[in-house]
Amino acid sequence: MAERDSGDGEAGKKGLDKAVALKYNPAVDDVPKVIATGQGHLARRILEVAKEKDIPIHEDPTLVNLLAKLDLGSEIPPELYRMVAEVLAFIYRLDRRVAENSEK
Repeated sequence: MAERDSGDGEAGKKGLDKAVALKYNPAVDDVPKVIATGQGHLARRILEVAKEKDIPIHEDPTLVNLLAKLDLGSEIPPELYRMVAEVLAFIYRLDRRVAENSEK
């Protein structure tokens, strides 16, 4: 997930301020975990790695700010379940569309 910055700082020039990476495997994990957070250059690197590995990226500044406050490796708290579930639903729909298009 990413948040864009409209300021004049370095992040504003590159268009990115913060990024958070989540890991969730429903077969293994009870809830998603925060596996990376960063600002500026580190945020851009998180997104580069996601793109290299074909990991979906979703922009949600509010959620990014909340998740960025969590410790690395921590599970998302119950009060964020709904917001993260919406992101996961977005990703599942995207994956399904990609699969349907590849079958054609």
